[in-house]
Amino acid sequence: MGLCDALGGCGADGGGVTLMAAYFAVTAAYWAFMLTDGALRMLVLLHFHELGYSPVTLAYLFVLYEIAGVVTNLAAGWIAARFGLNSTLYAGLALQIVALVALAQVGVSSIALIMIVQGLSGVAKDLAKMSSKSAVKVLAPDGDGSLFRWVAVLTGSKNAVKGLGFLLGAVLLGWLGFNASLYAMALGLGVILLLVAVWMPDGMPRGMKGVKFGEVISRNRNINWLSLSRVFLFGARDVWFVVGIPIYFYAVLSDGTAAGNRAAFFMIGTFMAVWTILYGAVQAYAPKILRRENHVRAAARWAGFLVIIPAVLAIAATQDPAPWLTVTLIAGLMVFGALFAVNSALHSYLILAFAGAGRVTMDVGFYYMANAAGRLLGTLASGLSYQIGGLPACLGTAAVFLAISALTATKLTESARSTV
Repeated sequence: MGLCDALGGCGADGGGVTLMAAYFAVTAAYWAFMLTDGALRMLVLLHFHELGYSPVTLAYLFVLYEIAGVVTNLAAGWIAARFGLNSTLYAGLALQIVALVALAQVGVSSIALIMIVQGLSGVAKDLAKMSSKSAVKVLAPDGDGSLFRWVAVLTGSKNAVKGLGFLLGAVLLGWLGFNASLYAMALGLGVILLLVAVWMPDGMPRGMKGVKFGEVISRNRNINWLSLSRVFLFGARDVWFVVGIPIYFYAVLSDGTAAGNRAAFFMIGTFMAVWTILYGAVQAYAPKILRRENHVRAAARWAGFLVIIPAVLAIAATQDPAPWLTVTLIAGLMVFGALFAVNSALHSYLILAFAGAGRVTMDVGFYYMANAAGRLLGTLASGLSYQIGGLPACLGTAAVFLAISALTATKLTESARSTV
């Protein structure tokens, strides 16, 4: 039984053309969403750092965003199964617009209110992600490696767009300021929501009555071990990505003047954008990199390769800031991004390969709950590690997390499914 049957059908016209059009409509909306998501993260980080917030406080601003992702992904799988994939997409876009406008209203009046608005944005992101990632399983043909290719293209393009969002956020902050940037993004996303709602083809799966919320908890051994490995994989990225590197580069690049701050914003945004775009490009190419490997066993091996990079950079970062160190960090983190992309793309493929045909949205939701838990772990560790030991502590913690991820991935076993 396919997902369309499991969720109550794919509309009056269940043909491939209709499904294809619906998939691309979902993907385009998700790209627009991720552009604002990346821009919002950069706006919040740089704006509140400029106002004097400490690294730990900056990390706190993103905590509810990540907690919301943990909760939302569990619920989103059930919501999509019960009410259809379109419902999660539209709800995600609408909530992001509300979050952008609300953050402009809140300003700097309350850290708690800022956290709440960020949490709303976290809910929005994971509702939108659920629609796009589950849509891949609906569309991709069986066999011939098609599923891996479709997953890699979607995930890679999404991250490339989010990378552009980082740059967009930095540019908007220097050009329009904080509040005007938020209103501009809300307006743009509102136009996208209207266009998608009007022109969405009648091809995506509709909901099915009788789906129980308790069914979102996976009983599949491979999905559970893969999800645990994902926690530490993404924790290892965000422990330096969220607070450590942006604040370190700001300290190195800014001379404290208004012009110096704007230049630092642009350079930090450019680095984050280039890193994320490279990450997305390698993700899209991952099926070719891994075409001769056993995908299940490769999960542990490639995580093991990745441990080396942050361990070496942590040692280098103990030296006093200097141009050579900045260049070394940039080069090393670019290599990290390429290896991390292969790991991430492989995980994103394996969850769909392991997922049951009749419970794709719930298995994907459970897995991305683990993804959000990893980001939460990394976010908390990022601010705390930087406060205690600076960038070396952030990078050292990343190496430890990756070692745990690799060890956990060794628990994955071969599946009888031919797609793996």
